[in-house]
Amino acid sequence: MSTPTLITFVAYLFVILGIGMAASLRSGSMNGYLLGGRSLGPVTTALSAGASDMSGWLLLGLPGAVYLSGLSEVWIAVGLTIGAFFNWTFVAGPLRSTTAASGAMTLPGFFALRFAVTDADFATRLLRVVSALVILLFFTFYAASGLVAGARLFEASFGLSYSLALGVGALVIVSYTALGGFLAVSWTDVLQGTIMLLALVAVPVVILSGLPDAPLAHEPSSYLSAVEGVSALSAASLLAWGLGYFGQPHILTRFMAARDDEAIARGRAIGMSWMVVTLVCAVSVGVLGNAYLHASGVPLGPGTAETVFIMLTQVVFNPWVGGVLLAAILSAIMSTIDSQLLVSSSVLTEDLYRPLRPQAGDRELVLVGRVMVLVICAVAAAIATDPQSQVLGLVSYAWAGLGAAFGPVVLFSLYGRGTTHWGAVAGMVTGAVTVVVWSGLSGGLFDLYELLPAFLLACLAIEVVSRMTSDPA
Repeated sequence: MSTPTLITFVAYLFVILGIGMAASLRSGSMNGYLLGGRSLGPVTTALSAGASDMSGWLLLGLPGAVYLSGLSEVWIAVGLTIGAFFNWTFVAGPLRSTTAASGAMTLPGFFALRFAVTDADFATRLLRVVSALVILLFFTFYAASGLVAGARLFEASFGLSYSLALGVGALVIVSYTALGGFLAVSWTDVLQGTIMLLALVAVPVVILSGLPDAPLAHEPSSYLSAVEGVSALSAASLLAWGLGYFGQPHILTRFMAARDDEAIARGRAIGMSWMVVTLVCAVSVGVLGNAYLHASGVPLGPGTAETVFIMLTQVVFNPWVGGVLLAAILSAIMSTIDSQLLVSSSVLTEDLYRPLRPQAGDRELVLVGRVMVLVICAVAAAIATDPQSQVLGLVSYAWAGLGAAFGPVVLFSLYGRGTTHWGAVAGMVTGAVTVVVWSGLSGGLFDLYELLPAFLLACLAIEVVSRMTSDPA
């Protein structure tokens, strides 16, 4: 890595840490640490939700998949766009209003209050504990996948060993997350989302200006077709990713923290615009990167296709700009990991620790929350010590698990008047177990992305069990 790139990269890290220190001054209460005092405006709500959602997949995974397979991979972007729109439209507003009125600060807390009979009720406590354990299970592996991606970026950029790169990345992320809590995560997400947007717009524009004639001569005509060679099962699997939005705690907490309904309404317009532009540009990076690198005589193979964005920053841009673009990749990775760490920490503190020690004050709870960030990051880093970890596989699995376990329960909680707490528990368990079982099978129908059958079976379980049980008035 050249000196200008190194300077730019390190300067970015110091800015992130500075934001964490500034946010720590406003995170003294538990509400402030976990939800930022429910003070997020439309821009912060939108960019924070978008940045924490996309992660390194947007700059690494999607361009790499398009680089190899062409526009047939665009269906996943279509599914995510539709899912995000419906999430903003049907979940964001009602969830913000309901949680603000009830005082719930976490998703398990919302479920417990929504279906509560009394605080001591066994089913209510079971619902809170089960949902907390599901979050901890899937988010720990989710965060581990992000740490692996971050370590590989540091490893390739700085020439560090994998273990040292993993330690550096984990230290930076855990520092500002533990210091500033939700505000630090949200404020850095705004910066990170902006950098991601600028980087994804800049790369295709610059490539187009220097692309040789007939750049796709080496590819078959199907490369630029979104339908040729795509089976109905594959299309359904890719589109099904959109269902996951209804159950992602790190995205839903952004809605819960919004200032008011106006912030949600304006945030939807901002967030969806950001999402559409970045997805289109990410797909363009894959297609144009394929053309540019083949024309330049440095094509990538299946094992290195995900580095197409990194390669383009090195061969197309000067070192100063390259440093900013590499920071964009780190931004994408960090913006998701910090949210996952904070949500996991909040679950441990608010849903498991507070019920055991109800007399605990805000100072004690915030301290416990910060310690939990360290603990969870340490566990995730331990999982990530294997450099052969399959990042995209872990992300896909965790997205399906969270989407199927929580998505149907969220929708029924907001719109299902007859839903009972036992129905919610049944749906959550059914969704999570189906993902685990389905993902272990293969061939025929089992090649379908596990999120779709798990989501549908969870909805069925909620409806059936709710009809068989009842909650006291």
